[in-house]
Amino acid sequence: MARNQKAKAKAEQVKGKAKEATGRVAGDKRLEAEGRTEAARGDARQAKEKAKDTFKH
Repeated sequence: MARNQKAKAKAEQVKGKAKEATGRVAGDKRLEAEGRTEAARGDARQAKEKAKDTFKH
């Protein structure tokens, strides 16, 4: 299960960074902000999974 969550976190980070870059190129501030938010959510999810792994072992 943890592997699945880690993959989701990484996918969310990548998707967010792509949205942010697209928004920056297109000049769309809303899309850029949405991408930053999504990437941050992926970062938080990844940090949570790493913390769970630390306490698991």
